[in-house]
Amino acid sequence: MRKFPTTFMLSRFLIFAGMMIVTLLPSRLESKVLRVGPSGEFARPCAAIAAAAAGDTIEVDSSIPYDGDVCAWKTDGLIIRGVGAQRAVLNAAGKSSQGKAIWVIGAENTTIENMEFTGAKVPDQNGAGIRSEGANLTVRNCYFHDNEEGILSGNDRQKSVVVEFSEFARNGYEDGQAHNIYIGHAGKFIFRFNYSHHSIVGHLVKSRAAENYILYNRLSDEATGTGSYEIDLPNGGKSFVIGNVIEQGPRTENNKILSYLEEGRSPANPQNLLFVVNNTFVNHHLTGENMFIYVDPVDRIPAIIRNNIFYGPGVITNQQNAILLSNFFSDPKFVDDLGYDYRVKKGSRVIGAGTEPSTGLDFSLRPEFQYVHPACAEGRKADGEIDIGAYQFEGGTGVAPPNAPTRCATGSSGQAGTGSA
Repeated sequence: MRKFPTTFMLSRFLIFAGMMIVTLLPSRLESKVLRVGPSGEFARPCAAIAAAAAGDTIEVDSSIPYDGDVCAWKTDGLIIRGVGAQRAVLNAAGKSSQGKAIWVIGAENTTIENMEFTGAKVPDQNGAGIRSEGANLTVRNCYFHDNEEGILSGNDRQKSVVVEFSEFARNGYEDGQAHNIYIGHAGKFIFRFNYSHHSIVGHLVKSRAAENYILYNRLSDEATGTGSYEIDLPNGGKSFVIGNVIEQGPRTENNKILSYLEEGRSPANPQNLLFVVNNTFVNHHLTGENMFIYVDPVDRIPAIIRNNIFYGPGVITNQQNAILLSNFFSDPKFVDDLGYDYRVKKGSRVIGAGTEPSTGLDFSLRPEFQYVHPACAEGRKADGEIDIGAYQFEGGTGVAPPNAPTRCATGSSGQAGTGSA
């Protein structure tokens, strides 16, 4: 009499057979590397993007430019990076995708590295290098210049946008509605170790996100910039502005440097709390009624303003109940004010004059890094007393933060100069 396998034996057979099928058949889940350029299988980035599957990596040879290569996609999880001696350059060259941008990203979990975006112009004057319409975008070591918008992000409360080690220059339009970077109602916006400068009438950084982490950047108009606010958070949000060098130039079109909640509360932002800690504010705009930090009167929750340098004419803030602790409002003896080197000289009164900022809403307010030009950073020594401002005197570790590009690995504290990162 023929015996049938027991349930246990049958289960083991089915598991083994399934493992054999997975082993023998090619997996669609395995990510691939697609190469673009003279020696790659694709001539242009958008062709590789169209052929990519979720989770693939696209490497773009930076030895040649890719003019007019515009596209949109919804393939999740792509990593697109320039490879070579410099960033891979995408020049819009009079074209746009969907009348919006060089790249329109409708996908989730996209990472863009080592790319340069320039020349985006569209009929409604907000042509962007990147238009982000999906969730969770990371931009690292990129350069956005001479577009109408550098990065423009849509409204998605589940979305996070992370931008680091990148430069933004001369983006904007003469009407002031376009900016170096403009983030809509995202859930979280992290902007760290960047250099944003010379916006055209618009703001250096603008965000409507529910949470904003603006950390260790250089935001500067310099001698010829015509930007408006250096930081604009028009709908408030839980916002941390820590360790930045923030300079307003003589040609600015607005006397405020940081503006908070000026367009009122939003249901997308359940918390409105502002922490401004260990920044160096410099105002070179010498006319009018200047103000370093504007908080709309609708906000009755006091801003925490602590350990900051305020140099140049103007009042610190209009908020009557703001909590101001250990700030310095005088000449701190910068190494080179006109050269934008805002470290301080030996003997400065800001050295050791700060106080421990502790935490705010479970986020550490003590600065961990300090900006290194251009668009890099290094660790900030935490032992001993804390200095006021964005720099600890002789307190750089020379160690770059995680994910820093190789150009940041030298650990130099030199700060002077302008131009491309």
